[in-house]
Amino acid sequence: MKRLKTLKQFMKKNIFRYLIAILFSGAAVLVSVFSPMLISFTIDSVIGDEPVNLPGWLMKLVTSYGGTEALAPKIWVIGLVYVALTLISGLFQYLKGRWVAISCENAAKNTRDTLYDHLQHMEYYEHVKAQTGDLTQRSTSDVETTRNFLANQVPQVGEILFTVIITLVTMLSVNVKLTLYSLCVIPVIFLAAFIFFRKVKKTFQKVEQTDSGMHTTIQENLTGVRVVKAFGRQSHEIEKFRDKNKNHRNQVRKLINLMSWYWSMSDLLCMAQAALVLFISVSMAAKGQVTLGTVILFTAYIRNLIWPIRQLGRVISDMGQAFVALDRIIEILDKPAEPKQTQGLTPKINGNLVFDKVSFQYPDGTSPLKEISFEVKKGQTIGVLGPTGCGKSSLMHLMVRLFDYQEGSIRLDGVELRDIDRKWLRSHVGIVLQEPFLFSKSVMENIRLSKPQANRDEIEKAAKIAAIHDSIMGFEKGYDTMVGERGVTLSGGQIQRVAIARTVLKNHPILVFDDSLSAVDMETDILIRDALKERSKGVTTFIISHRINTLAQTDFIIVIDKGRIIQQGTHSELIRDGGLYARIWAIQSSMEEVKGVEPA
Repeated sequence: MKRLKTLKQFMKKNIFRYLIAILFSGAAVLVSVFSPMLISFTIDSVIGDEPVNLPGWLMKLVTSYGGTEALAPKIWVIGLVYVALTLISGLFQYLKGRWVAISCENAAKNTRDTLYDHLQHMEYYEHVKAQTGDLTQRSTSDVETTRNFLANQVPQVGEILFTVIITLVTMLSVNVKLTLYSLCVIPVIFLAAFIFFRKVKKTFQKVEQTDSGMHTTIQENLTGVRVVKAFGRQSHEIEKFRDKNKNHRNQVRKLINLMSWYWSMSDLLCMAQAALVLFISVSMAAKGQVTLGTVILFTAYIRNLIWPIRQLGRVISDMGQAFVALDRIIEILDKPAEPKQTQGLTPKINGNLVFDKVSFQYPDGTSPLKEISFEVKKGQTIGVLGPTGCGKSSLMHLMVRLFDYQEGSIRLDGVELRDIDRKWLRSHVGIVLQEPFLFSKSVMENIRLSKPQANRDEIEKAAKIAAIHDSIMGFEKGYDTMVGERGVTLSGGQIQRVAIARTVLKNHPILVFDDSLSAVDMETDILIRDALKERSKGVTTFIISHRINTLAQTDFIIVIDKGRIIQQGTHSELIRDGGLYARIWAIQSSMEEVKGVEPA
């Protein structure tokens, strides 16, 4: 039921057109059934002297023309009728194909739009757990498999049902005994098809999983190509992909073996069925129990039964694949999305922030922050120090509501953070991450991302604050230089500085630098901090860093360890108090003295 509901959602306004298209398929089958009947009638009653055995309305049509006597010298009229029936059947098939194609392409577009929209709003934690290659495959090849199911398998099922029902009714009206002989193998075929469907669905699931594993391996390798080359890991990566590829091939081989078994068996049974009907009908004709036209009629109609049965294997195998693909799409859509706030507050944000006994727990049960309390006034610069994994980045994630805290309170300018509209909040908080992401666009387009309407002067000013302007002007195409996927053509320090320029381009009342100066040298670090200090007067600024020199000039510093604030105060106060901060300062100062750099 869930699959049906999901497909109905994707079809939206195309359901009526789609159902009419399937009815066109039934009309085409109905018209095509008359063609063998016309040949049988011609052989038995027009050329021969057997009594006319046609449905009532066709009998009236023949009688109105003058009966078989009038048709005998004008047999070409029957040929024209045969051609007309073929053309009408072809017209219905064309209309079916056209309307099905339009409906299914619209459904595929709706599916991709729905998936992409959901991925944009999916909870951040789900993105952290997910594999990019797997999500990409579900949004592309799985959607295409579902589209193919709607475009081919479902109409074929409709056509098979129409063909079998209409053909059986016609055959029963002609000769019940021959009809029963024509059906004797069909129950065996359906039983084999049911068993095949159960097995092929599980195999398709494994094929999709191994295919997803290959996609993920390729995506990770291409994304981390610099690391692979730097450590000479090409052979290891090739071997890893070879294992994934081999596993995928083995699963596909199982699938092919399963399909070949079913196709061979079904072909054998279908051909045996056709041979049986032909043998029995000819024997009955030799004894005078049926006419020659009836033999030809049943020989033609048995194909109408064999074709659906032969197609049933392909339909079932494709249906199994489609169900697996659809389940994978539904699995993504079932992932929790960020709750929509229809009445989220949009207050004026100045930058006054209060953390009051805030505790936060990830969905997996880990608690990176426990009873965090501190207060920040507008325009202050706050330094955050702590060991790796102590919860510094989690603190910043709470500030932009990538996660929501479970206990305590965070108030921004007196308003509870959870009551503020997410989009409004994030538009007022600028974050530069430790590993910023650059898009495969020009340097200018990457900087302009935070403020699309910014002009060239504003962009260059932001680049100068980030100490990247001179480097950009040294590129062959300056600001029009393409940075490559994830900024692969730039150094780590250049990527960080482009990200800083992107953030400071927009006048955010709150700025967060999450260890975003870690890849630049000390001199550049000082230049950027001085420029930011001048540029960001009145802006509340958070600086997460492991460098004491970077934190020393902030208004006050909080030190986090194991999810708790263990120290807070100014640089001089923390040095005087001793503890973790003083120990780190002593280590870094001694190292700087050895290098000839004046300590903070």
